[in-house]
Amino acid sequence: MARIEARGRLCTPVSQSRSPFLRHPLLLAPLLALAAPACAQPAPAQDADPALWVVKDDDTTIYLFGTIHVLKPGLSWFDEAVKTAFDDSQTLVLEMVEPDAATQQKVVGAKAFAPDAAPLTQRIQPKYRTTFTQAIGKTGLPATMYDKMRPWFAAVSLSVLPVQELGYQPQNGPEAVLTQAARAAGKPVEGLETFEGQLSIFDALSDKAQVQLLESTLDELPTAATTMQKMVADWSKGDPDALAKDMNETLKDSPEVARALLTERNKRWAGWIAQRMTQPGTVFVAVGAGHLAGPESVQSMLGQYKLKAVRVKY
Repeated sequence: MARIEARGRLCTPVSQSRSPFLRHPLLLAPLLALAAPACAQPAPAQDADPALWVVKDDDTTIYLFGTIHVLKPGLSWFDEAVKTAFDDSQTLVLEMVEPDAATQQKVVGAKAFAPDAAPLTQRIQPKYRTTFTQAIGKTGLPATMYDKMRPWFAAVSLSVLPVQELGYQPQNGPEAVLTQAARAAGKPVEGLETFEGQLSIFDALSDKAQVQLLESTLDELPTAATTMQKMVADWSKGDPDALAKDMNETLKDSPEVARALLTERNKRWAGWIAQRMTQPGTVFVAVGAGHLAGPESVQSMLGQYKLKAVRVKY
């Protein structure tokens, strides 16, 4: 996961890892801002046409754009229909607006560590302890630090750094690009959630669900590159159904996690969109692509408000 202490790290050897968090880039959003910069080489531009939807009435237009929070450089997605929709919008809305570093550190310190809890190495099943110790060793951080983490934070911590070492970076992701473009154009940037609110969703998971999440992460530590490449390929060609299928493969194993991190948030965001439709104007909403795919997507939940999201053609 994104660790505060990891700031300023130089390039480290690539480790092959994967976890439910890698299958679900939407779950990385709360903590990617804390991650270390990696050394990425420039890549030739490749055309990408990610999915875009629009909800509109006589005086209100809301675009829904699904993102991959971390990308390698070289994908030309901010053009054509996406750029046109963004340029037409007066406001950018993201899952959250990143707070300053001091706020991040304060929130993470309060939410992500449990100094009085039993060490994580004692809370996971014995069969995972060797793998856990080995995974920690690859991070270059002391095992005692991981032992004091809450299980969800340890799971994310072991997931994010390898992804970044593969060249996937938040500064290349749509949120960073869109935020920079919005600020350059003088457009307000709003968040559907706060940084603390997002971390609280993870922290509110039951201890059982958190430990299962960590063990699931340890189970899937060999294939980060393949997983990320497939999801980015599905996203680039605008195939939300394929993306949803891959993401739902993991979430179905943990109904509590799926409900907290996906379903309940989609319900809240659909309600926000319905309320925003009562005000005139044009808004560009960018959230993790997993929220805009599958049977419990934001678009599906808009149906209860008698609203319909229409796919925008390129």
